[in-house]
Amino acid sequence: MKTDKKRMIANNKKAYHDYFLEETFEAGISLKGTEVKSLRMGRCSIKEAFVRIENGEVMLYQMHIPPYEKGNIFNRDPLRPRKLLMHKAEIRKLLGKIKEKGYTLVPVEVYFSGSLVKVKIALARGKKLYDKRADIAKKDQRREAQREFKVRNLG
Repeated sequence: MKTDKKRMIANNKKAYHDYFLEETFEAGISLKGTEVKSLRMGRCSIKEAFVRIENGEVMLYQMHIPPYEKGNIFNRDPLRPRKLLMHKAEIRKLLGKIKEKGYTLVPVEVYFSGSLVKVKIALARGKKLYDKRADIAKKDQRREAQREFKVRNLG
């Protein structure tokens, strides 16, 4: 049994705030050489990224991988669409879910699994403004409770 080391490259905190994440999927990503080198340096942004399914292929848009400094002519466009590698059955399942009202696909994390670059995408449903407010209130209550607990135990 092989143990894969997971090394985080980018995390999309905005996705947790804007969506209810229902189900997550792991996908490989089709990259060129200098893009991988740039990712190894930990440079990547998926804040504005989104996922679409076109012609039976899963595509990731607006993922920003800055050009590799020593890459010269081999550097690609930092915002080019990138193909995600998934099984056909998974793609069909996602396509069926997306057709339901209110569902979308969002990238949640980019990480190294061993030597491979993986993207965790989530089937997500958009939050309404009052849902976001409720989450913020819960977070504040939890923070306040931890603060009180800490003060009580120190005194």
